Amino acid sequence: MLLSAFLSKRFRAYSGHKDEKNGFVSFIAKASTIGILLGVAVLIVALSVINGFEQQLVHRLLSVVPQVEYVAPSRPIANWQLKVANIESQPHVTGAAPFISVNGMAQYKSQLKAVEIRGVSPSYEGNVSAVNQFGTGKLVSQLSSEEVILGQQIVKQLDAKVGDNITLLIPQVGQAGGQLLAPKRVTLSLAGVIEMGGPIDSTAAFIHLSKAQQTLGYDETQVTGLRLSVDDVFSAHQIALNVGQTISDYVYISSWFRTQGSLYQDIQMVRTIVYIVVFLIIAVASFNIVSSLVMEVREKEGNIAILKTMGAKDSTILATFVMQGLTQAFVGVLLGSFIGVVLALNISELFAWLSQLMGANPLEGVYFIEFLPSKLVLEDIGITVIATFVLAIFATIYPAWQATRVDPAKVLGN
Repeated sequence: MLLSAFLSKRFRAYSGHKDEKNGFVSFIAKASTIGILLGVAVLIVALSVINGFEQQLVHRLLSVVPQVEYVAPSRPIANWQLKVANIESQPHVTGAAPFISVNGMAQYKSQLKAVEIRGVSPSYEGNVSAVNQFGTGKLVSQLSSEEVILGQQIVKQLDAKVGDNITLLIPQVGQAGGQLLAPKRVTLSLAGVIEMGGPIDSTAAFIHLSKAQQTLGYDETQVTGLRLSVDDVFSAHQIALNVGQTISDYVYISSWFRTQGSLYQDIQMVRTIVYIVVFLIIAVASFNIVSSLVMEVREKEGNIAILKTMGAKDSTILATFVMQGLTQAFVGVLLGSFIGVVLALNISELFAWLSQLMGANPLEGVYFIEFLPSKLVLEDIGITVIATFVLAIFATIYPAWQATRVDPAKVLGN
């Protein structure tokens, strides 16, 4: 093995000489190394960004949007206090809260904006939502019955500020025939602003549960839905079905898979596509090693023949060229991993700098966040490195085997 390592090093040094044939072989070898370097770096960065999006989905978006909801389609849910207590006692449930949800309009002066008005109980909402972490001014947990909290994009469109009086237009449905009546107008003081940096900022309007009950004509025990949080968001649908069997009211069961599931599926699909595409790039770069080693074996047939006549075993020749190919892969993997890790750790700042330089943020209004997240996972680096070396080993086997078939008599006789 030591002899093979020594011969591999000498062959690489010889290939660096500046005659035309050796220079071309050296160029092919360097091209394969650069290809592996770029593939490894791109894969590490891409997977880190995908992991970042998945982390933000779980810890940012799913901490605010409902993980599980039970919504009454016709008559309101009565005695919500008892039902919340019952839900909180179920396995895998970490919190429950009542709500009243209705679509309406927010008005300030001559500006109008469609919003989702959500009546919440300040003392319960913190059990199921982390919305307080993204608020400025008054928090949802401090909301009074004469105040409203709006998303930042709504406030921007209305050109309002904290302390202004916002009018909410809430639709009313008549009891007979379900005819649509004139909307109720409720004027509340803007007490706080939600700044998540995503679509919620353009739709969310929080008011006190008692105000929503009063406006819709409900008593204090009636709500339109119950919301809960779970200990495993990826099992939310099954948990929702199990807990739903304990609720006596007729309700629709909804989990985040229905509202945000397509986003999660998109993230996983992109992860799969990135794996396939970038590994194909790495495979092409790895199999460039085949070309460089085949040419090198042809070029060094005389050296191989001399080594064989001096007693070198086939295993020594095989190991020599395998090591030569793996050295190319090792350099590419080492540099690619270093560059990929550095970029992955700084991609968020780099994206912010480029957005500022261009004067536009391509993520704004498209995804649930307006920055490029990154989460470096050592397992992804390990898989990338191992897979690249496996491809490189396969790429070196055939040329190295061809080297062992060199016939010293024929080569030296010519």
